[in-house]
Amino acid sequence: MKYPIGIQDFESIINGSYVYVDKTALVHQLVTEGKIYFLSRPRRFGKSLLVSTLEAYFLGRKDLFKGLAIDELETEWVEHPVFHISFGGENFIESGALESKIDTNLSKWEELYGKAPVATTFGGRFLHTLQAAHQKTGKRAVVLIDEYDKPLLDVLDTGYSTTVDGKERLLEEHHRNILKGLYSVFKEADADLQFVLLTGVTKFSQVSVFSGFNQPADISMDPRYEALCGITEEELYSYFEKSIAEMAETYAYSIEEMKHELKRQYDGYHFGPKLIDIYNPFSLLNAFASKIMQDYWFRSGTPTYLIRLLNHTQENLNELTGRYYTPGQFIDYKADVEKPLPMIFQSGYLTIKDCNLRRNTYLLDFPNNEVKNGFVTMVASDYLKSRTDSGSWTLDVIDALEAGNLEQFRKLLTSFLADIPYSMRRKETERERERYFHYTFYLLMRMVSCYTVYTEKQQSEGRVDCIVETPDYIYIFEFKLDGTADEALQQIEDKGYARPYEADTRKLFKIGTVFSSETGTISEFKIKE
Repeated sequence: MKYPIGIQDFESIINGSYVYVDKTALVHQLVTEGKIYFLSRPRRFGKSLLVSTLEAYFLGRKDLFKGLAIDELETEWVEHPVFHISFGGENFIESGALESKIDTNLSKWEELYGKAPVATTFGGRFLHTLQAAHQKTGKRAVVLIDEYDKPLLDVLDTGYSTTVDGKERLLEEHHRNILKGLYSVFKEADADLQFVLLTGVTKFSQVSVFSGFNQPADISMDPRYEALCGITEEELYSYFEKSIAEMAETYAYSIEEMKHELKRQYDGYHFGPKLIDIYNPFSLLNAFASKIMQDYWFRSGTPTYLIRLLNHTQENLNELTGRYYTPGQFIDYKADVEKPLPMIFQSGYLTIKDCNLRRNTYLLDFPNNEVKNGFVTMVASDYLKSRTDSGSWTLDVIDALEAGNLEQFRKLLTSFLADIPYSMRRKETERERERYFHYTFYLLMRMVSCYTVYTEKQQSEGRVDCIVETPDYIYIFEFKLDGTADEALQQIEDKGYARPYEADTRKLFKIGTVFSSETGTISEFKIKE
């Protein structure tokens, strides 16, 4: 089987005999039920392939769709003039880069359909070209804009500036105005348009980019199109049965065990209230090609805009995950660096895990192990700046917890904390010091959470600082800052933190842990079985 890794062109996939997960029934539904759409999906999730598929469809390339679902659904195959522009392959941190990109595309289209003698602005030229294409061909135009938001994300929160009409302006604001002027033509060109799709990672607020033209139908969380990008579980088992079997042989797993591991590593994305399981297509294809499970999507690069935003918000990752939110809190992006949740969600690092439609609230958490491990490790490395190699340290901790070797765990935890520079743990107040140590332990435990890890778990008589569950052991941690381990153990007893596990056959440990604000590491570590 040939896997189309890095190939985003529909024609190349079909003619090259690569595996293609047939989404054309949804494509047909999309083009027949609406006109102007917006779709947000994380990077490397198939947005560009969707755009390329739509381009082939609207160019009337019936030959490319032979044997696919749309072959039986479509009867006309009308060719339309298609205006396709992708901002994905450019770097827009340089002044003038966006203008050059747009001008290049407009000039190409003007060669085909004629140039307006009086139009000077990008919007005016674009409007004339759409009208001219309609008049010349007799068919209304199709506009496909891929990664519409990249010119904004590249300069978001950078402070980069440019000079416009002799005045200095933020490049972010300048790009926003350019795109707003370009997209505003859709309203005036409505009679000349057959179909419009804009794709991107983020949904910028309507008052910024999308104002000035007919609002697109946002299908990012539309239950009809949850599976438009990505690979569903049904598609995984249907298209990749042989690939799963080959991987199972490599890992010496049964087929069911291999399916379970693939699900833990790459599944877990949900893009609507139906909670259809969506697998990461980039990671799956890479895993099947190499027959090895690795963090392919995460290792392909963390967006620089997200790293910049996270630098504004420290010590609150534990407050973002595992909570219910209203759609307005995480869907509609607002340019507030103090609130990174919408960007984290829309970039694919958090996803919907449950929903309460009656209350219109959604539970957000990490989609799978690949994202959780990679994202938490990135945040921990940036926040703690420890000199210890987090990758090897994490593996050693997992081995210690799996073996029930708490003395080894204590040594590993102590050494990691000792390697954190003093400047990182220097806090002015006792409350800040407590928050620092609690957040530090939270990050470290999330790094090793290939097992079940609960932090600040709510029970009937209080909140448990941390519980770690492995197949053979249960560890209940209570932390104290500059206190005593006996006090921590007594709190576990008094609050009955172990009661929910009374019928559990696994061996249970209660651990009282004391952090020293003076040394920055563990001063006491007591265990009670």
